[in-house]
Amino acid sequence: MSKLISLIVLVVLALSVIKPLDAQERIRIAWAGSTPSNTPIWVADQRGFLKKNGLSAEVINISASTIVIQALLTGEVDFIIAPSATLVTSKLAGADTVMVSTNLPLFIDHIVSLGNITSIEQLKGKIGGVNRLGTTSDMTLRLALRRLGVDPEKETKIIATGENPQRLAALANNITQFTLLGEPLVREAEKLGFRDLFDIGTLKIQYHVNAVVTREKTVKERRPLVQKVVRAFTEALHYIKTNKEDTKALIGKNLKTKDPEGLERAYRAYNAAFPEVPYPNPEGVKTLLDDMAPRDKKAGAADPRSFVDMSFVQELEASGFIKQLYKR
Repeated sequence: MSKLISLIVLVVLALSVIKPLDAQERIRIAWAGSTPSNTPIWVADQRGFLKKNGLSAEVINISASTIVIQALLTGEVDFIIAPSATLVTSKLAGADTVMVSTNLPLFIDHIVSLGNITSIEQLKGKIGGVNRLGTTSDMTLRLALRRLGVDPEKETKIIATGENPQRLAALANNITQFTLLGEPLVREAEKLGFRDLFDIGTLKIQYHVNAVVTREKTVKERRPLVQKVVRAFTEALHYIKTNKEDTKALIGKNLKTKDPEGLERAYRAYNAAFPEVPYPNPEGVKTLLDDMAPRDKKAGAADPRSFVDMSFVQELEASGFIKQLYKR
C-alpha cells in the first residue's frame, strides 16, 4: 500500500510539473517588413512576453503584407501584424478580419529623394519606389503624396523595387528618384548622398501602420486567447518605453545594423509614436477609407468602427493593468 501511495504522489507531482507546459496555447503570428515599426513583435517574442502570457508562439517573417493576409485567411496563421491598408482591403473584399490592438497608430516614415530634388513639387513627373504595389509602403507613399498636393496616379509613377536595400539601389542607379524609408535607413540614405525630403510624421496622419489583426471567428471562438495576445503586446510596448538601450540593441539585431546614431534616431522616432494604451481607434481606419472613397464606392460606404474591436484594450484599461504597468 505504501508503494502505491508513493506512486500516486509521484504521478501527482509529475502532473503538476507538466501542467504549466500544457497550458501554453499554441499560436502562429506572421509579420512583414524589416523596419523598427515591428519592434513590438520582436520584443513580445524575443523578450518573452508571449510566453509569459501562456502562449507558445511561432512567429513568422513573411516578405510582404499582401502575403501575410493570405496566410491569415487560409488559416495558416492565427494573428498577423499588419497596417490599416491590409485590414481595409481584405474586409472590403469580404474577409472577416478585425483589428484588436495597435502598435503604431501614426505615419512616421520619410520621403527620401535624389540629392538634387529639393521640394515635394519637384516629385511631379518622377518615379517613386516601394516594396511591392499594394503593400504598406505603396499605400503610405500614395496617401502622403495626395496630402502634400501631388497626385501619385497622374503626376508620378510608382513602381515596385523591393525591400529597403533594393530601394536604395534603385535610387543610386536613378531607376527611381524618390522612395519611402524609415529610420535608421534615412540616416543611411543621407550618408549615401540622398536627401531626407519630407518627414511624413509631421503631418500627424492617424493611420495604423502596425497593428494586431485576427479574424472575427477567432474573437468569437477564442476570446481568452485574443486577450492574452493583446496583453502581451501591451507589455511589449511598455518594455520598449522603459528599456531604451536593450530596445535599441534589439532593433539593431533585427535590422542588422550597429550604427549608434541611426539606432538612436530610430528609437527616438518610433518610441514617440508607440502608444501606452494601444486602442485600435476607428480614426486610423477612417483615414484610409476617406482616401479610397473617391475611387472605391465600398470604401465610401464603410463604417470605420466595423473594422476594429476596442473591447480587449478597454478591458485591460478598466482592470487597472495598464496603470499598474506604468505605476500610475
